[in-house]
Parts: sequence; structure tokens; C-alpha cells
Amino acid sequence: VQLVESGGGLVQPGESLRLSCAASGFTFSRYAVSWYRQAPGNGRELVATITNAGDSTNYADSVKGRFTISRDNAKKQVYLQMNSLKPEDTAVYYCNARYYSYHYWGQGTQVTVSS
Repeated sequence: VQLVESGGGLVQPGESLRLSCAASGFTFSRYAVSWYRQAPGNGRELVATITNAGDSTNYADSVKGRFTISRDNAKKQVYLQMNSLKPEDTAVYYCNARYYSYHYWGQGTQVTVSS
């Protein structure tokens, strides 16, 4: 079982990034997937969630209107399109797959928003 995030980096305020999460080793299409983030000194924060079929999404108020979560079950990938990035979006971003009591986490990818 593996979740591998990619796409993080250093960007300036107002710019965009697209994170990817690649899944392997389990039946990905059964799992809801969420993106979380954790800034230094803070707890892990839920950013966005997408259902297993991709027919419903939810977002934290802090990212609503700027971030979009999507998935491609054929490719076993989930994406987080992040627009209009702010310094407060700086964090390690984690991918989480959940199906009943089964939870899997990726290793995280660093996003830094700074001028």
C-alpha cells in the first residue's frame, strides 16, 4: 500500500501549484480521499475531501474558492489545484485515503508560499 504526493515547491503569493497523490496496492476507487496540511507548530488540518466516485467534494473555509480537489480513478490519482496561494498556505501537504476503518497516509510534500 502506498500513497505518494508530489508537486510541492516554493512559489510567490498569488501563484498556483498542482499537487498529485498517486495510489498503489489497494482498491483506490473504494476510498474517499482527503488532503490535509500541517504547518510548523500546528496540528494537521483537513483541507479538502472527495468521495470515492468523485461526485462530491468539501473544502475548509480557508481554501474555499481557491483550491479544487479532483481524482482520476483509472489512473489512481488525486489532485489538488491550488490557486491564489497565500503565505498562510505554507505547510506540508498530506494525502489520506479512507474506507471504513482503513486509513492510509502519504509521506507529504512541502508547499512554501513566500515572496
